[in-house]
Amino acid sequence: MLSSIGVPGLIIILILALILFGPAKLPQLGRAVGDTLREFKKSTRDMVDDAEDSTEADEKKQQEKSL
Repeated sequence: MLSSIGVPGLIIILILALILFGPAKLPQLGRAVGDTLREFKKSTRDMVDDAEDSTEADEKKQQEKSL
């Protein structure tokens, strides 16, 4: 998705963001976006780990039943 924007498109987006939010709010906005992405990544990782743990537990139960 972002690969189709290209460098000129990113420059235009950054200029528009600077005009809309101003230089004082831009670092706060970037920090908020970074925090949001970090939390999303952490939640996704936790969900994947839980699913893997559940799958491993089910496999152990199946092995115990077959013995």
